[in-house]
Amino acid sequence: MNGESSAGAGDVTADQVVRFEVVDHGRGALVVRVLGEIDTLTAPVLREQLDQHLPAALLVVLDLSAVTFLGSAGLAVLVSAKDEAERRGHRLRLVCGSRIATRALEATGLLTLFDVADGVPEALSAPR
Repeated sequence: MNGESSAGAGDVTADQVVRFEVVDHGRGALVVRVLGEIDTLTAPVLREQLDQHLPAALLVVLDLSAVTFLGSAGLAVLVSAKDEAERRGHRLRLVCGSRIATRALEATGLLTLFDVADGVPEALSAPR
C-alpha cells in the first residue's frame, strides 16, 4: 500500500446513491421526487436541489416515497428547507409515502413540524 488514494471500483458517489426527478406542475408548483438514500453523503445533494427549486416555486412537493434511508443529516436538510420556504413565503409539502421516511420523522418528533400529504395529487391539490 503506497498511501495514495484513487477512485476505485468500491468508491460510491452521491449520484449513485440518490437521484431526483423534478416535474413542473405549473401555477408555481414543482414536485421533486427523491429516489435512494438520504444520509451524510447525499444530504448536501438534496440541499442543492432544494436550494435550486425553493426560490423559484411557490409550492415544492418533496416526494419521499422512493427513499430507502433517511438519516439525521437528511432530516436536518428538511428542517432547514422548511424554514427557508417559510421565510420566502413559499410552501414545502412532504409526501412520505413509505414507512422509512415516516418512521424517521416520527422517531425524531419532526413529523408534526411539516405539511404532509398522503400522495402527490393530494399535495398539489391542497390549498396553498
